[in-house]
Amino acid sequence: MIYENDKMNEIKIAYIGGGSRGWAWGFMSDLALEEHLSGKVALYDIDKEAVKQNEVIGNRISNKKEAVGKWKYEAVDTLQEALKGADFVVISILPGTFDEMESDVHLPERLSIYQSVGDSTGPGGMIRALRTIPVFAEFAENIKRYAPNAWVINYTNPMSLCTKVLYHVYPEIKAIGCCHEIFGTQELLKRMIESELGLTVNSRAEIKVNVLGINHFTWIDVASYKGIDLMPVYEKFVNENFDEGINTHHSENWEDSSYASLNRVKFDLFRKYGYIAAAGDRHLAEFVSSDIYLKNPEVVKNWTFGLTKVEERRVELKERQARSIRLFKGEEEIEFIETGEEGVRLIKALCGLDDFITNVNIPNASGQISNLSKDALVEVNAVFGRDMMRPIFAGEIPECILELTKPHLENHERILQAGLTCDKQLVIDAFLADPLVSDEIPVDEVITLIDDMIQNTMDYLPEGWKTHIKSNTNDGS
Repeated sequence: MIYENDKMNEIKIAYIGGGSRGWAWGFMSDLALEEHLSGKVALYDIDKEAVKQNEVIGNRISNKKEAVGKWKYEAVDTLQEALKGADFVVISILPGTFDEMESDVHLPERLSIYQSVGDSTGPGGMIRALRTIPVFAEFAENIKRYAPNAWVINYTNPMSLCTKVLYHVYPEIKAIGCCHEIFGTQELLKRMIESELGLTVNSRAEIKVNVLGINHFTWIDVASYKGIDLMPVYEKFVNENFDEGINTHHSENWEDSSYASLNRVKFDLFRKYGYIAAAGDRHLAEFVSSDIYLKNPEVVKNWTFGLTKVEERRVELKERQARSIRLFKGEEEIEFIETGEEGVRLIKALCGLDDFITNVNIPNASGQISNLSKDALVEVNAVFGRDMMRPIFAGEIPECILELTKPHLENHERILQAGLTCDKQLVIDAFLADPLVSDEIPVDEVITLIDDMIQNTMDYLPEGWKTHIKSNTNDGS
């Protein structure tokens, strides 16, 4: 990197998952809108056609006259080539295909286990992690060898375990997991301030929050705006809107999309525990007992959120693939709109051109959450500056939240080791400890489900799993 005239030039970003159809285009747009950064983006992906298309799309974006940040995009054939000389590494991959995701999400339904997302916790999140952990272990080994001083920004789920394995394999890595869950809650608080207090909030960033927890089960115990304590305001807001909910989705009707919700799970958790649950309803519901929000589809509907429908994802992918071809051929142009993600601002700060605070997923090594193990992978605020990240001391997780969080932290350890050693017993232990797996389900049926789910994702697992898994009838996958 070269600093010149308030700009950082000749930055190299290695983008793992650079064939992404959707998120990559937003990242390219954000880079084009940042005038103080420029350089090269090495795009690496196992989907060679997609990454070649993104090479053309990225360079077309950078060559537009309104692009103030200039970048050269280059598709590369190997991970090693992408990483050599990289200052930053961005990881955004889909572990497996929608066939594997369909098994993750829908196969547990035969035991009446319903999942609203299925990518972070629960049976789906754990099996997804088994195929993700070996890949991220390989990423960490290669980063250690080819880009040991690079900053690594991960967007892949399961966020906690992906980031945890990077540090497990390469303890000195400078990695952070980024998730926009807090941003959505800040936007909700912004809406609350304007409706309840009659004040105008220019940006969600003006709302200050203390963040503590684990990814997708993150909590806010302090929230303020220009010296105003927002916790009592939020309590009133929740009570006023609990029955009808608040629609923060783009669609007017929350039932139009399986991604949408009316925030009633978030509100209910506040009424139960007195703290602001900071993720979306669909994630939050998976971290507590299935009897509460995910007992069956009718209960889910009553709580006004949606279950993941993998077939919808397939349709969306076909639409994005068609759009990718249009963008590649120049038949459609990408509008420059800031995504609201903070990856580019993180890069700018780490280059020394900005300072700011945001929420990230990192090891609890500094004891920033004081009543959790230092081995835990937690989500807290951190300060970013030139080649520097400093976690902010968040304090203790309230005891009532801690009891809900502990089983998931213990499962992080089980699934990490299972993913590295192909230990089926650890997976069994993790399933039985997960709150979505009812104690009423016979253990032998849980084990059969595990065998079938692993069998359905075997193409993406290390060879060691084949000796542990018996072949069962996997109807419903």
